[in-house]
Amino acid sequence: MKMRNILLTVMCSALLVLSGCTKKQDANEKVLNIVSPAEIKGYDPIQADDLYSGREISKIYEGLLQYHWLKMPYELVPNLAESLPEISKDGITYTFKLRKGVKFQDDIAFAGAKGREVEASDFVYSIKRLADSRNQATGWWVLDGKLKGLNEWREKNSKLAATNYDEEVEGVKALDKYTLQFKLAKKFPQFLYSLAMPFTYVVAKEVVAKYGKEFINHPIGTGPYILPIFDQGKKITYVKNPTFREKFYPSEASDEFKNLLSDAGKKLPLVEKVVVHVMVEPQPAWLKLNKGEIDYYSVPKDNFATAIKNNKLSDELVKKGFILEIAPQLDVTYTAFNFENKLFHNKKLRQAMYLAFDEAKSNTLFFNNTAFPAQSIIPPGIAGNIKDYKNPYKGLKLEEAKKMLAEAGYPGGKGLPEIKYDIPDSTPSRQAGEFFQKQMEQIGIKLKVVSSPWPEFQAKVKKKSVEIFGLAWGADYPDAENFLQLFYGPNKSPGANGSNYDNPQFNKEFVEATTMLDSPERTAKYEKLNKFLAEEVVALFGVHRQAYILEHGWLKNYHPTDLHHDAIQYLNIDTAKKAQLLKNF
Repeated sequence: MKMRNILLTVMCSALLVLSGCTKKQDANEKVLNIVSPAEIKGYDPIQADDLYSGREISKIYEGLLQYHWLKMPYELVPNLAESLPEISKDGITYTFKLRKGVKFQDDIAFAGAKGREVEASDFVYSIKRLADSRNQATGWWVLDGKLKGLNEWREKNSKLAATNYDEEVEGVKALDKYTLQFKLAKKFPQFLYSLAMPFTYVVAKEVVAKYGKEFINHPIGTGPYILPIFDQGKKITYVKNPTFREKFYPSEASDEFKNLLSDAGKKLPLVEKVVVHVMVEPQPAWLKLNKGEIDYYSVPKDNFATAIKNNKLSDELVKKGFILEIAPQLDVTYTAFNFENKLFHNKKLRQAMYLAFDEAKSNTLFFNNTAFPAQSIIPPGIAGNIKDYKNPYKGLKLEEAKKMLAEAGYPGGKGLPEIKYDIPDSTPSRQAGEFFQKQMEQIGIKLKVVSSPWPEFQAKVKKKSVEIFGLAWGADYPDAENFLQLFYGPNKSPGANGSNYDNPQFNKEFVEATTMLDSPERTAKYEKLNKFLAEEVVALFGVHRQAYILEHGWLKNYHPTDLHHDAIQYLNIDTAKKAQLLKNF
């Protein structure tokens, strides 16, 4: 799901002085102000294929499972499920009991405009809706081939005048009002992770029917916050859901999070209102942070040297009450090829491009040399990453790149058409695009940089109308399968495999590995596949990033996270401390 703008969240376009006066705020009001660095394309869970949409959707919608807010390594726990499932001995059947009394938010789509109780049949409907080919769900790859009969149901109904949601599917059934059963088509140990992803969040068929094509702008879920209507504006305001169930802040934590237990046992959510400022350019967001108008934000590239000294906050920021959070991210940046274009079947061309790119300089320019060079796709911290492996094509080797380009049939770039390089539309992304363009010019490759707003950029990738493009992928769950599947043939666009790479041998070995339980044997297979992608140069792998987040001292319970789309419900504002610290601005 988590397609990311490669640079959107980590850079700024101008050096700013850390000063300025803030407008008057009501420090006693429990309002969380945060930033989305990309435009939100809407609120349909089955289309939540990027980080930014996923975060917004998770304020309103929920799934069966979630990740424990205060546990590391990441731990799946029940959410709308009453408990973790009963799993058959053969690893095929998963049976869930649902929490009773969970209600959809109030809306005119329901009888009496009052939200009704969630039932097992609602999950059956939501899974079928994800599978329905008419919906062109970008999240279908998550369950494609995973549940018995679901693919067959999808295929059969694609040929009918209308989809029959009443037809039974063996792989997903409501055994009774509160019992939901899944049957896998084959063993897939990662299955439970998919039930914590926005793609499988529960929706109500009445709401879908009521709003039709406008459903995407009328989110009605079971979650902690409500949004009356989404208008694509630059400010999105959520308010606490008055019918939200009894859900409480956790009382247990891993050692590194035990300092975040002061709200243990309190009813969620902890703030009354959440305001999301949609700010594609980092400069105004950074200004807002330093006026006390937003509660946390990543340290921009061009401010890094003044804000961070020896990996610590500057004295000026410490005096203002800021706190620095540093955390490695489970992600990878990369430049992708669209393999639907036969030009990129030329392996030597791909190798030449990789050899011509100065990754070290890029890391310095755009990540303040804080990122870890990516030798292939699997990040450190996930089994399958090879600690001491060195990609033979990574690193600036101009003479070797020129020789490789000649062997590809394009000496000095002669005969090679201009290549279109698509990027998201922001100042940082354009800067990175221009840098990559100049790198390729060194060996005679001409690029045309094309920037588009984030939703349009995503749509172009899904429609296969790109040639090469730059982006990042963040983990949906802590398993190498989630990264390797980006090059699995059946996941081609509009699925997660935006590169449209399709290698039968890789596909076969990928399927073998992903049906195995966690073991040294599976890790060895993951490592083999990881190395294969590197040496086939299926993409130009960039870096694994680190998050450098500044938070105000009045913000409680925050920690950087890759997998908690639902983090906002756990955050709190210390109003007394906020009133005190605002005097420093």
